[in-house]
Amino acid sequence: MLEHVPHWLGAMMRNVRAGHSKLTIVQEGIVTTEAFIDLSSPAFANGGRLPERFTADGAGVSPPLIWGNVPAEADSLALIVEDPDAPAVNPLVHAIVWNIPADERRLAEGAIAADGPGLPDGRDVGRSSFGEIWLPPDPPSGHGPHDYVFQLFALAGAPKIESNPGRSAFVEAITGHVVAAGILVGSYSRGEAVDADVAGSRTALA
Repeated sequence: MLEHVPHWLGAMMRNVRAGHSKLTIVQEGIVTTEAFIDLSSPAFANGGRLPERFTADGAGVSPPLIWGNVPAEADSLALIVEDPDAPAVNPLVHAIVWNIPADERRLAEGAIAADGPGLPDGRDVGRSSFGEIWLPPDPPSGHGPHDYVFQLFALAGAPKIESNPGRSAFVEAITGHVVAAGILVGSYSRGEAVDADVAGSRTALA
Protein backbone atom coordinates (compact mmCIF):
# COMPACT_ATOMS: atom_id res chain seq x y z
CA MET A 1 0.00 0.00 0.00
CA LEU A 2 2.02 3.01 1.27
CA GLU A 3 5.25 1.13 0.64
CA HIS A 4 4.78 2.11 -3.02
CA VAL A 5 5.02 5.86 -2.27
CA PRO A 6 8.38 7.08 -3.68
CA HIS A 7 10.97 8.15 -1.12
CA TRP A 8 11.12 11.67 -2.59
CA LEU A 9 7.36 12.10 -2.22
CA GLY A 10 7.36 10.77 1.34
CA ALA A 11 10.16 13.20 2.23
CA MET A 12 8.27 16.09 0.63
CA MET A 13 5.20 15.29 2.77
CA ARG A 14 7.26 14.82 5.94
CA ASN A 15 5.46 17.64 7.77
CA VAL A 16 1.99 16.64 6.55
CA ARG A 17 0.52 14.69 9.48
CA ALA A 18 -2.91 14.27 11.04
CA GLY A 19 -1.56 15.15 14.50
CA HIS A 20 -1.60 13.56 17.94
CA SER A 21 -4.26 16.05 19.03
CA LYS A 22 -6.76 14.11 16.89
CA LEU A 23 -6.24 10.75 18.60
CA THR A 24 -9.42 9.25 20.02
CA ILE A 25 -8.13 9.24 23.60
CA VAL A 26 -7.61 13.02 23.71
CA GLN A 27 -10.92 14.04 22.18
CA GLU A 28 -13.17 16.11 24.42
CA GLY A 29 -15.64 14.06 26.41
CA ILE A 30 -13.96 10.69 25.81
CA VAL A 31 -11.83 10.33 28.97
CA THR A 32 -13.36 12.16 31.94
CA THR A 33 -11.56 10.22 34.68
CA GLU A 34 -7.97 9.94 35.91
CA ALA A 35 -8.20 6.16 36.30
CA PHE A 36 -5.32 4.60 34.36
CA ILE A 37 -4.88 1.18 32.74
CA ASP A 38 -1.28 -0.08 32.63
CA LEU A 39 -1.06 -1.15 28.97
CA SER A 40 2.13 -2.72 27.61
CA SER A 41 3.53 -5.30 25.21
CA PRO A 42 6.16 -8.01 25.71
CA ALA A 43 7.26 -7.35 22.11
CA PHE A 44 8.29 -3.68 22.34
CA ALA A 45 8.81 -0.90 24.89
CA ASN A 46 6.52 2.09 25.16
CA GLY A 47 7.85 4.60 22.64
CA GLY A 48 10.19 2.01 21.14
CA ARG A 49 10.43 0.71 17.60
CA LEU A 50 7.90 -1.92 16.54
CA PRO A 51 9.56 -5.18 15.47
CA GLU A 52 9.29 -5.69 11.71
CA ARG A 53 7.19 -8.82 12.28
CA PHE A 54 4.20 -6.64 13.19
CA THR A 55 4.45 -4.39 10.12
CA ALA A 56 3.81 -4.61 6.39
CA ASP A 57 7.53 -5.37 5.98
CA GLY A 58 7.17 -8.60 7.96
CA ALA A 59 4.44 -11.11 8.79
CA GLY A 60 2.03 -8.24 9.44
CA VAL A 61 0.38 -9.83 12.48
CA SER A 62 -0.92 -7.78 15.40
CA PRO A 63 1.43 -7.55 18.40
CA PRO A 64 0.70 -9.11 21.81
CA LEU A 65 -0.74 -6.77 24.43
CA ILE A 66 -1.10 -7.11 28.18
CA TRP A 67 -2.67 -4.81 30.77
CA GLY A 68 -3.32 -4.45 34.47
CA ASN A 69 -6.48 -4.24 36.52
CA VAL A 70 -9.44 -2.10 35.51
CA PRO A 71 -12.10 -0.47 37.73
CA ALA A 72 -14.69 -2.82 39.25
CA GLU A 73 -17.49 -0.98 37.47
CA ALA A 74 -16.08 -1.82 34.03
CA ASP A 75 -18.36 -4.10 32.01
CA SER A 76 -16.15 -4.45 28.93
CA LEU A 77 -12.98 -3.18 27.24
CA ALA A 78 -12.41 -1.66 23.82
CA LEU A 79 -9.23 -1.00 21.84
CA ILE A 80 -8.42 1.34 18.97
CA VAL A 81 -5.01 1.62 17.27
CA GLU A 82 -4.29 4.84 15.35
CA ASP A 83 -1.43 6.44 13.41
CA PRO A 84 -1.51 10.21 14.05
CA ASP A 85 1.51 10.72 11.79
CA ALA A 86 -0.32 9.59 8.67
CA PRO A 87 -0.43 12.23 5.89
CA ALA A 88 -4.19 12.59 6.24
CA VAL A 89 -6.86 14.76 7.85
CA ASN A 90 -7.47 12.27 10.67
CA PRO A 91 -5.32 9.54 12.21
CA LEU A 92 -5.26 6.31 10.24
CA VAL A 93 -7.10 3.51 12.05
CA HIS A 94 -5.13 0.26 12.20
CA ALA A 95 -7.47 -1.76 14.40
CA ILE A 96 -10.62 -1.68 16.51
CA VAL A 97 -11.50 -4.43 18.97
CA TRP A 98 -14.85 -4.16 20.67
CA ASN A 99 -16.55 -5.86 23.64
CA ILE A 100 -13.45 -7.45 25.18
CA PRO A 101 -14.51 -9.13 28.46
CA ALA A 102 -13.75 -6.93 31.49
CA ASP A 103 -11.75 -9.71 33.17
CA GLU A 104 -9.51 -10.22 30.12
CA ARG A 105 -5.90 -9.07 30.64
CA ARG A 106 -4.25 -9.79 27.30
CA LEU A 107 -4.55 -10.05 23.53
CA ALA A 108 -2.24 -12.68 22.06
CA GLU A 109 -0.04 -12.09 19.03
CA GLY A 110 -2.20 -12.20 15.91
CA ALA A 111 -5.44 -12.00 17.94
CA ILE A 112 -6.74 -9.04 15.94
CA ALA A 113 -8.09 -10.98 12.97
CA ALA A 114 -11.31 -11.56 11.07
CA ASP A 115 -13.92 -12.88 13.48
CA GLY A 116 -16.98 -13.33 11.25
CA PRO A 117 -20.05 -12.58 13.37
CA GLY A 118 -17.87 -12.20 16.48
CA LEU A 119 -16.22 -14.51 18.99
CA PRO A 120 -18.17 -16.70 21.45
CA ASP A 121 -17.35 -14.36 24.36
CA GLY A 122 -19.04 -11.47 22.51
CA ARG A 123 -15.85 -9.86 21.25
CA ASP A 124 -16.07 -8.19 17.86
CA VAL A 125 -13.42 -6.68 15.59
CA GLY A 126 -14.06 -3.45 13.72
CA ARG A 127 -12.73 -1.94 10.50
CA SER A 128 -9.43 -0.21 9.88
CA SER A 129 -9.22 2.81 7.59
CA PHE A 130 -8.81 0.50 4.58
CA GLY A 131 -11.49 -1.97 5.60
CA GLU A 132 -9.05 -4.58 6.85
CA ILE A 133 -9.31 -6.09 10.33
CA TRP A 134 -5.66 -5.42 11.31
CA LEU A 135 -3.85 -2.92 9.11
CA PRO A 136 -0.11 -3.51 9.59
CA PRO A 137 2.02 -0.36 10.04
CA ASP A 138 3.05 0.75 6.57
CA PRO A 139 4.51 4.31 6.65
CA PRO A 140 5.66 5.99 3.44
CA SER A 141 9.40 5.78 2.80
CA GLY A 142 11.11 9.03 3.72
CA HIS A 143 8.18 10.35 5.77
CA GLY A 144 9.99 9.86 9.06
CA PRO A 145 8.95 7.91 12.16
CA HIS A 146 5.26 7.17 12.68
CA ASP A 147 3.71 6.55 16.08
CA TYR A 148 1.23 3.68 16.34
CA VAL A 149 -0.92 4.46 19.36
CA PHE A 150 -2.72 1.61 21.11
CA GLN A 151 -5.59 3.05 23.19
CA LEU A 152 -7.48 0.81 25.60
CA PHE A 153 -10.74 1.87 27.24
CA ALA A 154 -12.61 0.31 30.17
CA LEU A 155 -16.33 0.87 29.62
CA ALA A 156 -19.23 0.90 32.08
CA GLY A 157 -22.80 0.25 31.00
CA ALA A 158 -23.77 -1.36 27.75
CA PRO A 159 -22.95 1.03 24.89
CA LYS A 160 -24.57 0.00 21.64
CA ILE A 161 -22.53 -0.34 18.48
CA GLU A 162 -22.99 -1.87 15.06
CA SER A 163 -21.14 -5.02 14.06
CA ASN A 164 -17.62 -4.33 12.70
CA PRO A 165 -17.64 -0.63 13.66
CA GLY A 166 -15.55 2.07 12.04
CA ARG A 167 -13.89 4.97 13.87
CA SER A 168 -16.91 7.31 13.98
CA ALA A 169 -19.24 4.63 15.34
CA PHE A 170 -16.59 3.57 17.86
CA VAL A 171 -16.03 7.10 19.18
CA GLU A 172 -19.75 7.81 19.40
CA ALA A 173 -20.39 4.56 21.27
CA ILE A 174 -17.71 4.93 23.95
CA THR A 175 -18.44 8.59 24.74
CA GLY A 176 -19.86 8.82 28.24
CA HIS A 177 -18.93 5.23 29.13
CA VAL A 178 -15.15 5.40 29.74
CA VAL A 179 -14.15 4.69 33.37
CA ALA A 180 -10.41 4.18 32.73
CA ALA A 181 -7.99 4.35 29.82
CA GLY A 182 -4.49 3.21 28.90
CA ILE A 183 -2.08 4.06 26.11
CA LEU A 184 0.93 2.38 24.47
CA VAL A 185 3.02 3.83 21.63
CA GLY A 186 5.13 1.92 19.13
CA SER A 187 7.17 3.63 16.40
CA TYR A 188 8.11 2.56 12.88
CA SER A 189 9.75 4.21 9.87
CA ARG A 190 11.04 3.38 6.39
CA GLY A 191 13.83 4.67 4.21
CA GLU A 192 16.08 6.09 6.92
CA ALA A 193 18.58 4.94 9.51
CA VAL A 194 17.03 3.78 12.77
CA ASP A 195 18.33 5.54 15.87
CA ALA A 196 17.28 3.43 18.84
CA ASP A 197 17.60 6.35 21.24
CA VAL A 198 15.42 8.58 19.09
CA ALA A 199 12.86 5.81 18.51
CA GLY A 200 12.69 5.17 22.24
CA SER A 201 12.09 8.82 23.05
CA ARG A 202 8.90 9.28 21.03
CA THR A 203 6.55 8.73 23.97
CA ALA A 204 5.22 12.23 24.39
CA LEU A 205 2.07 13.23 22.52
CA ALA A 206 2.64 16.45 20.60
